[in-house]
Amino acid sequence: MQKILIVEDEKAISGVLQSILSDELTEYEFVIAEDGLEGYKQIEKEDFALVISDIKMPKLSGTELLKQSLTLKPESTFIMISGHADIDSAVSCLREGAYDFISKPIDINRLITSVKNALAKETLKKENKNLQTENKTLKRKVNKKYQMIGESAGLKKIQEMIEKVAVSDARVLITGPNGAGKELVAHAIHNQSDRARGPMIEVNCAAIPSELIESELFGHVKGSFTGAIKDKQGKFEQANGGTIFLDEIGDMSLIAQAKVLRALQESKVSPVGSDKEIKVDVRVLAATNKNMQKEIEAGRFREDLYHRLSVIEIYVPPLDERKEDIRLLVEHFSGMISDEHGTAMKKFDDKAIDALKALSWTGNIRELRNVVERLIILGGATVSAEDVASFVRK
Repeated sequence: MQKILIVEDEKAISGVLQSILSDELTEYEFVIAEDGLEGYKQIEKEDFALVISDIKMPKLSGTELLKQSLTLKPESTFIMISGHADIDSAVSCLREGAYDFISKPIDINRLITSVKNALAKETLKKENKNLQTENKTLKRKVNKKYQMIGESAGLKKIQEMIEKVAVSDARVLITGPNGAGKELVAHAIHNQSDRARGPMIEVNCAAIPSELIESELFGHVKGSFTGAIKDKQGKFEQANGGTIFLDEIGDMSLIAQAKVLRALQESKVSPVGSDKEIKVDVRVLAATNKNMQKEIEAGRFREDLYHRLSVIEIYVPPLDERKEDIRLLVEHFSGMISDEHGTAMKKFDDKAIDALKALSWTGNIRELRNVVERLIILGGATVSAEDVASFVRK
């Protein structure tokens, strides 16, 4: 049960305050301190949801109690009471950090209202603090998920490019085979940019039917097509102030490509079925596993859009070209998977790592992660080369 501290040297007044407030606030326990020094000792011992304190008291005045308590516990909430009220006392207490100041004789309704408002503020403050803690924890988990692991020359070159391009708003086209980590590059660029506080919206262009891609990117209005039962905000608008990541851009239809080109040229989008134009401030990152020059020559991709998207081009090599990163990747995945399963982290001996390096990784990092998970589940206490031979088929 949360507690409220009443610091008052007149027992008759503290008794009345406790009696009135305990009827109104049945979920709180009340503690009485008969002077400022006793009140401070109580605050040293435990946290109170609220402190109601007289100002003129022996041993330690209410003003000094307020100052010392807020130095000790800055989150404390105080309501000050005094029979010697004047504007200077009120202003002084409020400047020191008191929530409110009430003069004697006490208006009971005013006191109850002030106490309830102070407790509501304290509750909201704690909820916001908890939410911020949860958000920081979630952000750490997200950052860990998108962490780039390795020390190979190829990866270091990518990281150097990310540092250079992140600070700008230049569009970046990320190329490389499936599973090589193109998504990680996109997240690294966003997280190191000035847009990191804004949203990062991801769109897998290959996973959305061509007839719905425009609606997904630009939104639609109710009744614009069969199934459009309400207005929908598009991904470009959702990413306003942040970054949009167009994954597998090479699979986008030519019609959608034309609309994306217009959005990049004018920084405006129009929902399907609407003449309304919506201004958007979005950085565009795109990725593909295709050879874009061949796609352009075959007429499947607009050359003008390609040049708009590829101001900077970052190539992510396959895992077979950076096998020296396998040990670090295995350790990273082993720790991550152990956390997910709630088990102790399993080690891979040197021969197991050598056996994994000897394999060809056509599925790249994504395939390696799946293999690590399989070996953690099926392998011995320490994963060995024999485990790799037994449970990895190539």
